[in-house]
Amino acid sequence: MQQYYLGIDVSKGYADFVILNGKKQAVEKNFQLDDTFDGHSHLYERICKFSKEHPESLINSAVESTGGYEDNWFNSLIKFQGSLNLRTARLNPLGVSANSKADLKRNITDKISAQNVAEYMIAHSEKVTYQEKDPLAGLRKQWGFIQMLTKQKTQLLNQLESLLYTANPDLLIYCKDGVPAWILKLLMLYPTAYKLSEAKISSVAKIPYISSKRAQELIAHAKKSIASATDKITAQLVIATVTQILHLSEIIKSQTKIMAEECSLPRVNLLKTFPGIADFSAIGLILEIQTVERFSFVKKLASFFGIHPVFKTSGDGSSGFHMSKKGRKEPRRILYMVTLCAIQSNPLIRDIYSEHIKKGMNKKAAVGACMHKILRIIYGMLKHNKGFDPEVDRRNREKMPQKEKSSSKDKNRRYQNFDSKAPISRRQKMKRKELEQSHSDNNTKSGIIAPSSNTIITDPGA
Repeated sequence: MQQYYLGIDVSKGYADFVILNGKKQAVEKNFQLDDTFDGHSHLYERICKFSKEHPESLINSAVESTGGYEDNWFNSLIKFQGSLNLRTARLNPLGVSANSKADLKRNITDKISAQNVAEYMIAHSEKVTYQEKDPLAGLRKQWGFIQMLTKQKTQLLNQLESLLYTANPDLLIYCKDGVPAWILKLLMLYPTAYKLSEAKISSVAKIPYISSKRAQELIAHAKKSIASATDKITAQLVIATVTQILHLSEIIKSQTKIMAEECSLPRVNLLKTFPGIADFSAIGLILEIQTVERFSFVKKLASFFGIHPVFKTSGDGSSGFHMSKKGRKEPRRILYMVTLCAIQSNPLIRDIYSEHIKKGMNKKAAVGACMHKILRIIYGMLKHNKGFDPEVDRRNREKMPQKEKSSSKDKNRRYQNFDSKAPISRRQKMKRKELEQSHSDNNTKSGIIAPSSNTIITDPGA
């Protein structure tokens, strides 16, 4: 069966199309259609005509993920699959861009971009996943809506902090780990230090989570406050900002509840068996992972999340393994919050965290190690379709033999020892001297090849 490749470059309101054969030659030159009913109808007619001209052919089509602009075209192509010998995929723009750069292409136009999509399908067919229908499309939209509201809320909280710095700076000491709900309710009634200084202790104490003692302290501090903004405009801005924050909080809470109730994916319920993963986190992880079959090894999943270790060497000679933090931030953010909860509520993760701390690892590095461990557990749960069982991990860790520290010769120098006559720099000469000394003493604790103390991806049970 002859295969052809329909590359689509989506723009706002229109899209460019091109069809290539397996030799990357255009068999249907570029054409452009609008994102309207007539445009989609013309696309169907064009594909039907092409199929009649090339019988016994399979058309592979693909669009890039462009934040939602591609959804209409993607859904239409999915519907076309019912009557045409066609299959459709959604591609990562980063892969298409990298493939284009590898071909040393300099110009970027809509026509060239459509051709790049088709050429990527030809060059990397093993990395293209063709879909029948995206079962997570609706869930992904609602997730994006909640994320948008969360960003707006964060912006308002930052604005509130700026207002408080001049309106009532004494309250900022209670906002180091976020703005508590009682602070927001207090500001609705007393937006400035001047207003709070005139309040009665009994009135302030009626606010939830404010005791009589704290109310007395708040009023006393307000009377001695150095706040420079006491005008009505600042007070009105504080009240308006707090009102918006509370409103967004309610919408986020209700939307999250609706999303959790409407989501009936078995994989979400499977992840929730892990102590530390709730509804919102489970849905977020599934939206990011999509299907575990995309990752043949757990290391590939770790690379996708950007938590795989990479060896870095700085100019001053210090080196060690660090978290790569490559890729999108959202998957790591979700996994980071899950890890913080798991350290508190999951005995297995708490023990692993404590072990790393006892070994001298700093707290952030220990959290990174726990992130890696949790991701490995999640991969196993999804791959074997089994709920969380801490005994499985403990048995696996017991089976793993303890690795002894190796003091063997550097493999990079297996063909030649260090030559004293080599025209090396003074810094390199010192490094070689330290390395030779560490080999002779059979001690690599202070040698150049010793791992850094801030190694963050270390797991004795991995």
